[in-house]
Amino acid sequence: MIDRELLEILACPETKEPVALAESELVDRINTAIAAGQMKNRGGDQVTEAIDGGLVRGDGRYLYPIRDEIPIMLIEEAIPLPPPGDT
Repeated sequence: MIDRELLEILACPETKEPVALAESELVDRINTAIAAGQMKNRGGDQVTEAIDGGLVRGDGRYLYPIRDEIPIMLIEEAIPLPPPGDT
């Protein structure tokens, strides 16, 4: 999906923290919420297009979507994630 070398150099554009490939369970949960019209990005816009994958910021607070094998590394496009333990 994403080239390992590319993944190693990518970082959050806001905090410069490293990012990691999202687990498929998380991607599935996000796509379910997108399909239900329940997902907004950091910019406050409704997310309407399913994601192929995602890159999770080091602190686990945001996911940068991957569409057509391209990571969308824009702060306003990041998808907020629930704190660990919340679902």
